[in-house]
Amino acid sequence: MAAKRPGSERRSDALSKERIIEAAIQILDAEGEGALTFRTLAARLATGSGAIYWHVANKDELLAAATNEVIGRVATELLGDVEPREAIRSFALGVFDAIDAHPWAGTQLSLKPWQPAMVSIFEGLGGRLQALGVPPQLQFNAASALLSYLQGLAGQYAAAARLIARDADRADFLGDVASQWAQLDPVEYPFIRRVAAQLPDHDDRQQFLAGIDLILAGIDTVR
Repeated sequence: MAAKRPGSERRSDALSKERIIEAAIQILDAEGEGALTFRTLAARLATGSGAIYWHVANKDELLAAATNEVIGRVATELLGDVEPREAIRSFALGVFDAIDAHPWAGTQLSLKPWQPAMVSIFEGLGGRLQALGVPPQLQFNAASALLSYLQGLAGQYAAAARLIARDADRADFLGDVASQWAQLDPVEYPFIRRVAAQLPDHDDRQQFLAGIDLILAGIDTVR
């Protein structure tokens, strides 16, 4: 049997843009955006930085591609014949979960609003408004309201990821904030003092979905 020449077959683990993006996501999830460099990426992939540059021009392009990947999975997972309102709720909740799992993606979405991932979100939300019965002339405003709400979420999670230690206890952190709210002037901040007790134990996911439902209820009034 003739010996195979070195390099005569393509390696099954050959470097690809997909592998680079997946490795970048793993680094971002484990250590944050500051840890993602082409050197650390090359070490993880057991290759040279030059090989990575062949597929990705710079870190900004890599971050955009990684964000697009985690957001793109949301649309892929939302398959089947789903009623328009439920499709919007499910899609929005999928984006929430993606940002919750990958806070660095929230940073990217808040910094660069018209990158491919954000365009995908806009389509995912707005594309179902016609089926919901929203008049064409009002669809842009309705979709923009939903998108703005999600952008606010992205910015909030991005800020939290920068300010709160990874090993911090959520209940303790929110408890401290609630204590500060409870000490505010009751005349100047009556609402903040009323809701302070609800802050430590509130469910972020449930509260987010309640906001989506409020926006959809408003959209119902113009159908």
